Amino acid sequence: MTKRYAIILAAGQGTRMKSKLYKVLHPVLGKPMVQHVLEQVKAIGLEDVITVVGFGSDKVKDHLGNNTKFVLQEEQLGTGHAVIQAEELLKDKKGTTIVVCGDTPLITKETFEQLCEHHEKTGSKATILTAKAPNPFGYGRVIRNERNEVKRIVEQKDANPDELLVDEINTGTYCFDNEALFEALKSVSNDNSQGEYYLTDVIEIMKNKSEMVSAYLIPNFDETLGVNDRVALAQAEKTMKLRINEQHMRNGVTIMDPDNTYIHSDVVIEPDVVIYPGSIIGGNSIIRSNAIIGPNSEIQNCEVGEDSVVKQSVATDSKIGKRVNVGPFAHIRPDAIIGDEAKIGNFVEIKKAELGNGTKVSHLSYIGDAKVGSNVNIGCGTITVNYDGKNKYLTTIEDDAFIGCNSNLIAPVTIGKGSYVAAGSTITKDVPTDALSVARARQSNKEGYASKLKNRLKDKE
Repeated sequence: MTKRYAIILAAGQGTRMKSKLYKVLHPVLGKPMVQHVLEQVKAIGLEDVITVVGFGSDKVKDHLGNNTKFVLQEEQLGTGHAVIQAEELLKDKKGTTIVVCGDTPLITKETFEQLCEHHEKTGSKATILTAKAPNPFGYGRVIRNERNEVKRIVEQKDANPDELLVDEINTGTYCFDNEALFEALKSVSNDNSQGEYYLTDVIEIMKNKSEMVSAYLIPNFDETLGVNDRVALAQAEKTMKLRINEQHMRNGVTIMDPDNTYIHSDVVIEPDVVIYPGSIIGGNSIIRSNAIIGPNSEIQNCEVGEDSVVKQSVATDSKIGKRVNVGPFAHIRPDAIIGDEAKIGNFVEIKKAELGNGTKVSHLSYIGDAKVGSNVNIGCGTITVNYDGKNKYLTTIEDDAFIGCNSNLIAPVTIGKGSYVAAGSTITKDVPTDALSVARARQSNKEGYASKLKNRLKDKE
């Protein structure tokens, strides 16, 4: 089997983005676009991937890590010059090398595979990924001869009137015989108006040597979109969003409004999940079967169990069990574990807390740094007071406990199994098993005093 390699061109600053963020790090559905390219090209099984970096190289390296090798293009002198930077790592290797830009996040692994197969089957030294553009203005045109063979690539500014009518365009993605690529690059000149070394010149150099140059026409033009500004970034986001949503719907997920539902590429959703409009599901989230998400819920890096509902709420880096009701307007913060058949109601915040099966926190409470057992009822307005200004402390509430409304549990503290905390209590000491704890000031009634107070206030007027 032919060995395969890839070079990702990611050195350009991207001035048209008008951003301090390096162009290829702009996210498409929550992931830098160069990472989309890397993941798709690696999915076809490669010996090596080399990413050419320049401006902002350290940040690109931090994002991509050990998934690729890096070479530095210190001066941006054109695409041909960028590819030459990978020569030391690839020059002596036999096989097929893909060259792709890091700002083309929509190209799929299927397209990369088909491009390589076409290239290797035809025995070509170079294969251009081409597409039929609805409006080819600004693109390099692929000019074919009478035998339908690729003759050359002509840029918009150099094309004659007949060539301008051609709608087959160069997408900027190629397959090359690796050895032939670096041999041809030795002959590339920068004798042009930009003073740059163009990778497209390799095509003409190979044709002049009577080498086989072919083209693989991709059926979906949208896949080839290169992101050079914020308008194209929005187009890429929309295209990928609809692609991902369609895949989930075909796999048995109900998405009520695909245009207003955002699901990131690594999310796993099982059949019979229902997702309402305005929902965002990102990271490595897993949504189990029969769950209902939304409307207007945001879930990031969470597992949501079977038959659970997350309505108009935010959940991050947590695990939600089966048959759980969350929301509306709840906030599940990182490191929360919610047991089966629990309830997290409106305006409840959970942070770094474990809640057992059947436990209910129905409204207006904060449960942070806590371990809560099963079948606990936590009343409205309860707060686990976990922070003293310097350190965080644990609150433990054991099974079957009942916490009355408007209670403050001053950590570290333990509420024993089956015990009751009276409404309005501030608990500073452990509560034993099966105890009733009342920690509030004794009520004192002064009869007739209300009228005196009102008269006093009236006299001040």
